[in-house]
Amino acid sequence: MPPSSFNPDLLRQAQSVQKNLVRLREQLKDRVVEADAGGGLVTAYTNGNGELVKVSIKPEIVDPDDIAMLEDLIVAAVQKSHEAANELQQAEMAKVTGGLSLPGLF
Repeated sequence: MPPSSFNPDLLRQAQSVQKNLVRLREQLKDRVVEADAGGGLVTAYTNGNGELVKVSIKPEIVDPDDIAMLEDLIVAAVQKSHEAANELQQAEMAKVTGGLSLPGLF
């Protein structure tokens, strides 16, 4: 009979990483990153899980004759905030996994 390849230490490590990742996801929900467009005229706020939580628009940018520009600024700010949230996720996940890349976790 071949020797068993079961490694209880590896299983404990995997369970520990899994618990840490669950805790990290909860913590990231409460952390918010922001990004702006148009020199701060539109700011988007996204939590660490990539959920858009707020958009702030300076009144001076609101021009009823140029709604398209406002829409473009909103999209740009939201995209930037999602990128910032992704960077936050990756940095925090690297701390939990020791730099080991685990695709599909976030």
